Amino acid sequence: MLGTVLHAPGDVRCEHVPEPEILQPTDAIIRLAASCICGSDLWPYRGLNDITAPMHMGHEYCGVVVEVGAAVTTVRPGQFVVGSFCLSDNTCPHCRHGFQSSCDQREFMSGAQAVFARVPLADGTLVATRDMPADDLIPGLLAASDVLGTGWYAADAARVQPGSSVVVVGDGAVGLMGVLAAKQMGAARIIAMSRHKTRQDLALHYGATDIVAERGEAGIARVRELTARIGADAVLECVGTQDSMTQALRVARPGAMIGYVGVPHGVEFDGQQLFFSQVGMLGGPAPVRRFLPHLMDLVLSRRIDPGLVFDLELPLTDVAEGYRAMDERRAIKTLLRV
Repeated sequence: MLGTVLHAPGDVRCEHVPEPEILQPTDAIIRLAASCICGSDLWPYRGLNDITAPMHMGHEYCGVVVEVGAAVTTVRPGQFVVGSFCLSDNTCPHCRHGFQSSCDQREFMSGAQAVFARVPLADGTLVATRDMPADDLIPGLLAASDVLGTGWYAADAARVQPGSSVVVVGDGAVGLMGVLAAKQMGAARIIAMSRHKTRQDLALHYGATDIVAERGEAGIARVRELTARIGADAVLECVGTQDSMTQALRVARPGAMIGYVGVPHGVEFDGQQLFFSQVGMLGGPAPVRRFLPHLMDLVLSRRIDPGLVFDLELPLTDVAEGYRAMDERRAIKTLLRV
């Protein structure tokens, strides 16, 4: 079958790879309806994560089950399913507390930028739809497997409440999904920090009330101005750099929460600053499985359309162009048809 393999920074290829097989009785094999490129895939693509061997890429997925292991009971061949990028049994104590991304048996999905994919821990990871979804809903369901679930977790971790003020740091796909989530949770004011017109427009479509294009001190000052010098009730940090985390801390009011979901690269904290800021923080890899049934229902009932975040659609064979387009910020997020 065809699959995506990253050989070195900047060197990603669609090539023939072995079809996945059932390795454990808890596995399932799915045929992908679509896949996509994640912003976190750009870290190794840019050489910011070590590549010690060829990497089979892709962790966002939805499709039709074609085979299940002997122990799988909750999904069956022929069903359309969506799963989380974090694989979980959904039964351990951490899962039962809603943190499936810290499951005792946690694995991270890989190899989903391909025609077929193996999904370990299928019973705890996959959620089936009642019927086969319409083709135009596939992008939204695909988004639920990571980027929508991650943006939703950022808003949930930041404790977005009805009537609250929210700042979203980051205008990538996760940040835009954070705007969508904050709107769904009833935020009255949503300030999206973005310098890119297409992303600003999509943020406004999803519910942003204000756009702040400034960065650094100027951006912090502008947010303070918009919030009557108080700061925001909730902040969503969706990038993972030192600058974005510093900005998140400095636009939050005392007593606010920061939901941080950007994978950190070079982030350090000043203990004194953190102590006196009196700001709470919760984040990490999103427990998408906690939210997945609700998010799938919102998509299937057409109450939200997260699929709009895919502004470039390519066949799997053109995956290298998809990576280049995202790396060069010509695309927010690339959908791959398989």
